[in-house]
Amino acid sequence: MLRALAVDDERPALEELLYLLRADPRVRSAEGATDATETLRRINRALDAGPDGDDAIDVVFLDIHMAGLTGLDVARLLAGFARPPLIVFVTAHEGFAVQAFDLKAVDYVLKPVRRERLAEAVRRVCDQVESIPAHTAAASPAIVPPQTAAADQIAVELGGVTRFIPIDDIAYAEAQGDYARLHTHAGSHLVRIPLSTLEERWAARGFVRIHRRHLVALGRIDELRLDAGATTVRVGDAELAVSRRHARELRDLLMRRARG
Repeated sequence: MLRALAVDDERPALEELLYLLRADPRVRSAEGATDATETLRRINRALDAGPDGDDAIDVVFLDIHMAGLTGLDVARLLAGFARPPLIVFVTAHEGFAVQAFDLKAVDYVLKPVRRERLAEAVRRVCDQVESIPAHTAAASPAIVPPQTAAADQIAVELGGVTRFIPIDDIAYAEAQGDYARLHTHAGSHLVRIPLSTLEERWAARGFVRIHRRHLVALGRIDELRLDAGATTVRVGDAELAVSRRHARELRDLLMRRARG
């Protein structure tokens, strides 16, 4: 049975979230807060009370855009505690998922909140709580935060559900404005991350820029072709153009890779 704190500076949204949480049989109690100051004061009281105290909190359902400190700011502050409560972000903005999971969030729920989607978030929280060893829980004044979003995965939203895609499954990424479309053997996923950011993050994983529009996993290139002065690569069923400024470097990288 979870003890939850819901945080949103818009009262109607907060009341709706509290209503849904209190209707879930896995939630023992759900209280609300409307700003970061109130939230941190409430969490401090919970930590002082310990896991068996009347003021204990297992999970915080946290909005991102709030007046003053944002939900991400609050999460960063909580990360400084020895044993903070778990965090589920509830937001109308899908572009902060990467930052959210970098902060060890259990889940990332998009508004408007659907009952079944929130139920899935509650299930994930329950799984995290149940995975904590009994001796650890007894010795600790609060819940140990989960290690959810591993560095070898990227979070994507699909039909209101957050999924974790292994980076090793991605063959190439395609720029689409401020977004990037990630292509895997099973399909594609749109994330609100510029291609330049992915290029920097994934360089050590063997991803190389071949064009202003494309970032490719070097190991997924099946063929390099030079035809009438134009260079292309084949990645699975896709044929991608290589810009002149990247062509020589790409050939050198592929040759070095082929030599072992």
